[in-house]
Amino acid sequence: MIKNSNTHTIAFYNIENLFDIENDPLTNDDDFLPTSAKRWTPKRYDNKLKKLGKVISQIGKEETNLAPIIVGLAEVENKKVLSDLVRSENLISETYSYIHYDSADERGIDVALLYKDEFFKVENSETFSVYLQSETGERDYTRDILLVQGKLHEEDINIIVNHWSSRREGEKETEHKRIAAANVVNNVIARLKKEQANAKVIVMGDFNDNPENESLMLLEKEGHLYNPFSTVLSYNKGSLNHDFQWNMFDQILISGNFFDPDGTKLKFIKAEVFNSKFLTQYHGKYKGQPFRTYAGKKYKGGYSDHFPVYIQFRTP
Repeated sequence: MIKNSNTHTIAFYNIENLFDIENDPLTNDDDFLPTSAKRWTPKRYDNKLKKLGKVISQIGKEETNLAPIIVGLAEVENKKVLSDLVRSENLISETYSYIHYDSADERGIDVALLYKDEFFKVENSETFSVYLQSETGERDYTRDILLVQGKLHEEDINIIVNHWSSRREGEKETEHKRIAAANVVNNVIARLKKEQANAKVIVMGDFNDNPENESLMLLEKEGHLYNPFSTVLSYNKGSLNHDFQWNMFDQILISGNFFDPDGTKLKFIKAEVFNSKFLTQYHGKYKGQPFRTYAGKKYKGGYSDHFPVYIQFRTP
């Protein structure tokens, strides 16, 4: 394949609990301290930063010769870990800037956006809360949704970064939470289209649902988005593996106007999972699955329990 410097990668990566080693009294970060059962030490933290930096710098590089120009992230504790990540040894030469807001999530993990400002000029960013209630009527806090607006190759682009509620208490039992998040995203898209009828939108995230689930179908139908990952998921390919089943919880959706040759210079090329061999478990019963940092409290020293996903655009 010819490496094409006119092709650019936009990625999303759930980086599995990127916590610093300090205790934050306002969040439930006690698992990730040097004194915790997980023994989250400076050495392990530095190893994680180095490994994540290697992954991010390689996503889509085989096709483009360049690191991604935009990377959405999930499971980021705070600005400090982002600062440490972009300055880590495998990323420092890529000169990423980042956007992050603290959300009220109980575990203190948020979404964030890395970007190269030589390609993407940020003009505005804000967050939107998903209002959820527990069975007892108390507020159930989850990750905020991040909107970043800017210019990519002189075109106005709106990027919405998500990390929706998990399935921990059961897929059906938690489905309403992800549908609530989808409705928030659709409201944001409606607002963007009110401001600019032909708004170009990229929605990325760990949705904790697959492309055929109702929450994602809502984004396609009401948000008028195209989901290229609905054809990427297969019995032997996904972004994470649970009970030896592949899932595609990590996805990037785009508005239909990216296919309008008269309306954009950004030509959609492909969508893919970045699952290079170095990111996988090499042997044993979990061979081929993401090589994770922890399995429960047991330190594995890997990268993340998710593979990154990416899309590529070509410019003239």
